[in-house]
Amino acid sequence: MADLVHLDDPGDPALGDYAALSDPALRKRYEHQRGVFIAEGPNPVRELVASPYEVRSLLLAEERVPEVSDVLAQVDAPAYVVPRAVLYELVRFPLHQGVLGCGDRPEPLAVADVVDGARRLLVLEGLNDHENLGTLFRSARGLGCDGVLLGPGCADPLYRRSVRVSMGHVLRLPFARTPAGTPELLELLHARGVSTVALTPDPSADELRDVAAELAARPVALVLGAEGPGLTEAAITGAHVRARIPMHDGVDSLNVAAAGAIALHALAPR
Repeated sequence: MADLVHLDDPGDPALGDYAALSDPALRKRYEHQRGVFIAEGPNPVRELVASPYEVRSLLLAEERVPEVSDVLAQVDAPAYVVPRAVLYELVRFPLHQGVLGCGDRPEPLAVADVVDGARRLLVLEGLNDHENLGTLFRSARGLGCDGVLLGPGCADPLYRRSVRVSMGHVLRLPFARTPAGTPELLELLHARGVSTVALTPDPSADELRDVAAELAARPVALVLGAEGPGLTEAAITGAHVRARIPMHDGVDSLNVAAAGAIALHALAPR
């Protein structure tokens, strides 16, 4: 059971993990130095509590305490309870949901930890938008993906906006970063018997539905690039298959998170 601690000073050192959430540069520096991350909102906090991540503390607006009694019953950590005005002054923006959790960042997983035994994987290249990243993690968990591999240039999946947009599902799916480029990562996957599918709007690529049918019984990794530039040519040529989502006239492509969800559904293990 969480220990309820009522505070009314936004400068109290106990609240330091939650200070200035609206300052991205400060938060990234603080969170990586201290080894922490923030989950924002009731559902992401519930996912944090149910995940393998260690919960350091909770932060609650006074009026939200009764609504999260189920969470409090499962947490062996302090739950700081503050007036709404103190919450706003602490985090530096009007955080309407009034429910936050702070977790410990674990030691990074190795690529092999994520790949071994996986049937479906998501490989991301240069995907630096936190909201697209969070949406893709949510889709990946919901559509049968076993893990995510992050190439150079990808955003932090544990940054607050990613955790929030994923509805906390980023905390329930293993992921690993690779310092190598995408072609080297694809070679590693191929050596482990994983078929790779690079998603591209190129009209000469195979239709996704045909690719999915051919690969249904094999371990598969879907490879996606950043919104706008898409995958590098090296990533596209390094994959086993180039696949496209057929589009109607006048639209050449979809948002990467939308396209990723469609492709994950098509490639989901049957």
